[in-house]
Amino acid sequence: MKNLPPLAALRSFEAVARLGSVSLAAAELNVTHSAVSQQIRLLEEQLGSVLFLREGRGLQPSEDGRLYALQVRVALGELSEATRLVRARPRGDELVIAVLPSFGQHWLLPRLPRFYARHPHYRVTLRASLDIQDLQQGLVDIGIRMGRGGWEGVQQQRLFDDELLVVAAPHFNGGQLPRTAAEVVACPVVRTVESWLGWCSAAGVAEPAHAALWINDSNLVLAAVQQGLGVALLRRSLVASALQRGELVQLTDLRVPHLSPHWLVWPQRESAAAKQQDFRSWINAEAAGYLAALQPPPLHDTAPGG
Repeated sequence: MKNLPPLAALRSFEAVARLGSVSLAAAELNVTHSAVSQQIRLLEEQLGSVLFLREGRGLQPSEDGRLYALQVRVALGELSEATRLVRARPRGDELVIAVLPSFGQHWLLPRLPRFYARHPHYRVTLRASLDIQDLQQGLVDIGIRMGRGGWEGVQQQRLFDDELLVVAAPHFNGGQLPRTAAEVVACPVVRTVESWLGWCSAAGVAEPAHAALWINDSNLVLAAVQQGLGVALLRRSLVASALQRGELVQLTDLRVPHLSPHWLVWPQRESAAAKQQDFRSWINAEAAGYLAALQPPPLHDTAPGG
């Protein structure tokens, strides 16, 4: 590292090589023309090589300069990215949680006041992202993901399994709700990414043929169902509160396991270990309470099959 040229000289050289002009480089770097020229001279003296050739009123890199410029540009880019990542990492009193927007809104947010009550010293940031790279790079303290597990470069712990059930608004179809599984699949359906195959297989009926609406966002699906636009197959974690409040009705007692459990995922960083443990202890207790409190909601008078 002792032979490494000064950063100011490298930045001046890269800018001149890219722009072909000392004046333009000086304007970009917000320094004087003479300061850039001096940095280039110092760099050429240290390297023992001519880096630029004058052509008309401009400068062109020499062969050595052209090859060096390519490598310097890559190195400066990597240094810039490394600096950004360090600056973007959560500070000690900040807890950054990555979460799927629908899960964050309908399951996590209503419970967060209890976390604040237990840990008032944390500043919580919810990031609507499940990018595993953010976790691997330490830009997020902990994430809640859905999947099969086995992600590389992060620690992980199964939080809880979810299940799928069919719901509708109480006023759907003028309040005349379907009474059997066959009637359910004959209704207008708000289709999502969730497959009906498992539910229909368990009910012994064919998959719905009539999609009233296709939506790829669970929050929009819930809004559409609450407006009475159709029935939908949704995760219990997203609808449990709405069922308790009577805003939605579970149409049959049939529930099928969701194939992707919820997981806690976090990077192993000593500086974040305490806050990760605080959040994990709290959310594990919340998940246990949620699962223990699950009681089948009052059902509309329906039965599987037709």
